[in-house]
Amino acid sequence: MSALVPSIDFDRETVEVSDARLAKLRSFNLIMGFFHLVSGALMIVLGNDFALEVSTFALNGPPGTPLADGTVNSVFDVPLAWATASFLLLSAGFHFIIATVGFAGYGRELRRGRNRFRWVEYSISSTLMIVLIALVTGITDLAALVALAFANISMILFGWIMEMVNAPDRSTWWTPFWFGCIAGIGPWAALALYLVVNVNQEGGEGPPGFVYGIIFSLFFFFNTFAINQWLQYRKVGKWADYLRGESTYIVLSLVAKSVLAWQIFANTLI
Repeated sequence: MSALVPSIDFDRETVEVSDARLAKLRSFNLIMGFFHLVSGALMIVLGNDFALEVSTFALNGPPGTPLADGTVNSVFDVPLAWATASFLLLSAGFHFIIATVGFAGYGRELRRGRNRFRWVEYSISSTLMIVLIALVTGITDLAALVALAFANISMILFGWIMEMVNAPDRSTWWTPFWFGCIAGIGPWAALALYLVVNVNQEGGEGPPGFVYGIIFSLFFFFNTFAINQWLQYRKVGKWADYLRGESTYIVLSLVAKSVLAWQIFANTLI
């Protein structure tokens, strides 16, 4: 194997996880699952039927046809209350799985310095979040939303690879981390460019002010996940303990999802 890529023993236990700490993490997952569940249920109960359209654009002619001759077609509607509830309820489900039927597997994962449950859940929930942010911003084109979704999924899968190939007790191979950062920039760059171009067009007004609040706050929270992983593998302070990073991921997940859900609720679903 190339010297650039570390040798991997996927079954080697590298993190000491006592039964007591594992029990605390079990309780922590149950509590966080409950908070996600309550927030998701409230979104559905208190929300309304407000929806955002997903569209396609038909040029109605050969390449080079003026855009003014094209047609925007509505493909389907996304009910906002159910959309915000979806990533909250999904997270609740994963927390409950980890704390119940998946608990033994969760313990094995942590003792090997990883948590694939986390990355599977993030690949779905954070992708729903970024698509929802794009819709609120005004990006409704189906192809654009699919591209943003897969860029975000790629970022999450690089995080998965980062944990799989880097045992906490060995030197770190940072390539997956930096590739994940590059993939993660894509959706946010698309959002920023879309806003800048539209606002600077003649007569352009841009989205309501609360949309900027959503973008900036979620951009901040999305980056804290990368910072948490960086601290884990740099073994900075308390993050020298792998489980410190695990607990931080759980807290960040609740905070980021709750911030997005309640910001949308407060501004569009009341």
